[in-house]
Amino acid sequence: MAKQKKKTPAKRNSAAPSKLTNKEYLEQLRQLHVEMVKLQEWVKQKGIKVCVVFEGRDGAGKGGTIKALTERVSPRVFRVVALPAPTDREKSQMYIQRYLAHMPAAGEVVIFDRSWYNRAGVERVMGFCTDEQVTRFLALAPLMERMMVDSGVMLFKYWLEVSEEEQTRRLEARIKDGRKIWKLTPMDLKSYSRWYDYSRARDDMFKATDTEHAPWLVANSNDKKRARLNIISDLLSRIPYKDVPREKVILPKRQKSGSYREPNYPLRRVPEKF
Repeated sequence: MAKQKKKTPAKRNSAAPSKLTNKEYLEQLRQLHVEMVKLQEWVKQKGIKVCVVFEGRDGAGKGGTIKALTERVSPRVFRVVALPAPTDREKSQMYIQRYLAHMPAAGEVVIFDRSWYNRAGVERVMGFCTDEQVTRFLALAPLMERMMVDSGVMLFKYWLEVSEEEQTRRLEARIKDGRKIWKLTPMDLKSYSRWYDYSRARDDMFKATDTEHAPWLVANSNDKKRARLNIISDLLSRIPYKDVPREKVILPKRQKSGSYREPNYPLRRVPEKF
């Protein structure tokens, strides 16, 4: 009698999704950009106030995501705020004060490339503030965000989660790429060595500030292209908007040249090297 083969349990399909081709990515992004323009016109018409916060470790992809989000909309409506280190005057102010100055008015979307959560992350880990200041911030942040939401601001907080291996790969790529070397600061190098300090700081931040009125939205950013598409799509899904009707655009006729003639002026032309 032939031996029966043992049945092996079916393997779970845990394989990562296939990598998006650049063509697929650009087509999906184009469609999302069309929707972002519709959202922009709706925000302007209805006087909506939107605040979007992007946080995450160095190399998580915040800058690229913000660029993808804003590249086809008006900078007069979508304002990106990336504040430098505080001045001596700002250090003496109420901590949240310099961030409040950038909050959106009606018809604006303000995007923070890092935000008041610096206190819960880099300031805490790198010793730029005391434990008491961190504890107080974590207690007060939900109250401040409640005040923002109650005043009519739509607040969205995105955390881009990157793995240790992928962060290492991206930071090493910055060292080798002359276009990216400016992104690698001495602070980034110090932060890189403190992975688990940042993990503890992130966990405490989530525990204290992940609220019903301002929840943290976590995106897997190991695949930059998918992360950008997922975040833009998610943001669009969270703001109810409609397509604002527009009149059909027809270019008017140009005036006739009449007596105008191109001047015989020696223009300083840019060399055509390409």
